[in-house]
Amino acid sequence: MQDMSIYGAAQQTPQQSWSKDSQPEAAAAAAEEAASLPTLLSEKEEEGKNLVEMIRDAQEKAEAQREAMKMPKSSTRYGDAPLEAYARLARARNRMEVNAASGYARRRLTQFKTALRTDSDNAAKIKAAISQLQKAVNRGEKKKRELDRERLTEVRRKRAAKEERREQEQRLRQELRRRKSQRMIRESGYLREAEISDRLASHLTATQMELRQQAQDLTASAAASMESVVQQYSAVTAAASAPAVPADAGFSGLA
Repeated sequence: MQDMSIYGAAQQTPQQSWSKDSQPEAAAAAAEEAASLPTLLSEKEEEGKNLVEMIRDAQEKAEAQREAMKMPKSSTRYGDAPLEAYARLARARNRMEVNAASGYARRRLTQFKTALRTDSDNAAKIKAAISQLQKAVNRGEKKKRELDRERLTEVRRKRAAKEERREQEQRLRQELRRRKSQRMIRESGYLREAEISDRLASHLTATQMELRQQAQDLTASAAASMESVVQQYSAVTAAASAPAVPADAGFSGLA
């Protein structure tokens, strides 16, 4: 029995010695983990805050762009200028009136080229109007040549009528009537062309604005979803990184 007691005491002595030696190491490890925990938590919180701020900035920019789109930048009806230029050109009966119509088209051309740099939302409409106004200037030069030919034809017709060359006078009358009729048909076609061009440009502008609005709405929605994810991630990280009672605390207290 005495031998068994000695053997049992021999077994208990190393265990007690290990427990006493391991307590300082465990306490040191627990202290080091507790010391590093606030730093890790602050880094996670800082990362979450930075991401949230980036998302909020993106949302504010998207909202500002939407508000800017709602505000009309210009009330100018760009498609009206080509129609007016062609209407003046159609009413012109001599070179002076044609020059006046061409002058109007040139002035509007200068204005619209300046507007193209300041009103980017209506760029399609402005470009279409510029193209039609340039055509109006060129067609004004063409009309002056046509008026000159018609005037010469009329002079020849009057001479034939005065000399009683009825057959030639009749032929020249028909030719003059045909020239004027063809010119009027072309000029009415100019008006329809300008109207169609403005409609196409308006449709293109509306489509571009709608696509831009959809893209901004999608960006804002994605930013809102990302912010929600970041908030959930920050909450889970904070909960997971919260200080916990060390496992050795109870054991050390008993010791």
